[in-house]
Amino acid sequence: MTLEDLHARIGETIGTSDWAAMDQNRINTFADATDDHQYIHVDPDRAKDGPFGQTIAHGFLTLAMLGGFLETGFPKTNAATMINYGFEKVRFLAPVKSGKRIRGLFKLADMLEKRPGQWQVNLEMTVEIEGEAKPAVIADWIIMLVA
Repeated sequence: MTLEDLHARIGETIGTSDWAAMDQNRINTFADATDDHQYIHVDPDRAKDGPFGQTIAHGFLTLAMLGGFLETGFPKTNAATMINYGFEKVRFLAPVKSGKRIRGLFKLADMLEKRPGQWQVNLEMTVEIEGEAKPAVIADWIIMLVA
């Protein structure tokens, strides 16, 4: 898909990623990488008596999955490079319990050519939890595409 073709889809859902497993191993690895070992994430026995009845993924882990969701959910374009530019808004709406699967939905909110060949792409992201009505995350994400 050309960047011009992508631009024509402003306002549309442009892709859905594959499902990704949020298993306890992934949660523990993230805890080790970030030094965030709060019991609700890494201690299944103690978490049974906690507010969610079991361990849950860190919100930042769920958010970090967006990068991988790009691979299977964002349309392939003729851009040479894709760069994470940041977020306008992020909200964590529902916990992702260990053992669940999540995926990203990409809605193209806007696309502006900032310089010749450099496009700012504003995405309305939703991270769905399989079998749950409420999403885990909604975020206004900005990426840059460079032709």
